[in-house]
Amino acid sequence: MTSFNRKQALTLGGTAVLLAALALVPVWWLAHEHTEDTFAAQAVAQTQRLMQQDAFRASGAQAPQQAQAAAQALTGSQFDIVDIYSATGGLLAHAVTPAGRALEQEIAPAGPPRYRLPYYESRRLPGERGLWRVFVPLLDGQTVVGYVEGARLLPASQRAQMDAEAWRVTLWVMLAMLLVAAALYLPLQRLLTISQRKTREALESHMAMMEALGRAIARRDSDDGGTHNYRVAWIAATLGEAVGLHGSRMQELIAGSFLHDVGKIGIPDAILLKPGRLDDDEMRVMRTHVGLGEDIVAGAGWLAGGQAVVAGHHEKWDGTGYPRGLAGEDIPLVARIFALADVFDALCARRPYKEPLTLEAAMQALRAESGRHFDPHLIKVFEGLAQRIHQSIVNASEAQARTLLEVMVRKHFAL
Repeated sequence: MTSFNRKQALTLGGTAVLLAALALVPVWWLAHEHTEDTFAAQAVAQTQRLMQQDAFRASGAQAPQQAQAAAQALTGSQFDIVDIYSATGGLLAHAVTPAGRALEQEIAPAGPPRYRLPYYESRRLPGERGLWRVFVPLLDGQTVVGYVEGARLLPASQRAQMDAEAWRVTLWVMLAMLLVAAALYLPLQRLLTISQRKTREALESHMAMMEALGRAIARRDSDDGGTHNYRVAWIAATLGEAVGLHGSRMQELIAGSFLHDVGKIGIPDAILLKPGRLDDDEMRVMRTHVGLGEDIVAGAGWLAGGQAVVAGHHEKWDGTGYPRGLAGEDIPLVARIFALADVFDALCARRPYKEPLTLEAAMQALRAESGRHFDPHLIKVFEGLAQRIHQSIVNASEAQARTLLEVMVRKHFAL
């Protein structure tokens, strides 16, 4: 079983157990109510059957005698207290067992009977004793001809039986829930695997498009074949992790770092590849690459997440950057992180026209720009990372830099 499948199995199993645990009390209560309903229905049926067998009539001269005989029979088989009433509510008979005599002192009369359907009441008496009261109308066709009302103190054995029945039903329901979860595991796991594969394929496609755009401009603008993009994206992501970026914010940083100069695709070669210093007019044209880059990524669906870095990577902490002259925390954090990573890589990289600076010299240059070009807090955080970053990435080949960034991408894009 793969780690993904194991995780899904644990999630599904844990969810099923949690739901079963949450359902335990209400299911037991419903099962207990159902058990009481069943016992009550049996008591009602037996009462009605006995009255029918005795051909009871609630009127006539023999009615009180018949009612008393029926009450005595019911107290012997069903109840501790039995009252039988005429259709008008007059008491015809009263019978009680020895246990019922004590019970009579604890229960209030129900009042004159006025009902057409049988029902019951169940409650607890002091000492955790269970009391049942059953109310049964006697019908002749559709006409109520009398009433039987019985009360019973449930013996401990019957309460235990009812509780055991409720627990039996509850355990079967819990088991059914767990079995359903087990039966759903395979199809759900298959769907989740397919979904994960599709998501991974989509993300890999997006990453390939991001890489293609980055490499296209790198091959126009530099002689490193795109290694700079891999390096600076990895440096920015490493700093981003150190300041707590994760999820979509980290994805924005990585995508934006790789595509930061994508707008240079729209800059004429005469300006982009000019070996000497650009004049003011040429510099104005060069600076339009930021807006061009924003337009490119804004129309690229998923890659639009990198827009904050593309739009803000030339802004400066003191507000002297371009194109908007943003200052301080008005500059998006991902853009501030990238700006620091970009300059550090430029200082430490070897170019045909310059030698790389040592780590200490590069850090001195960055410190000198703290509070001017760079966020002072990020400078402090970066100082703790600089040694490891320098050793890992500065002299890395394109393949090595690509591998480092791929690890970071897979980590934060869930590939």
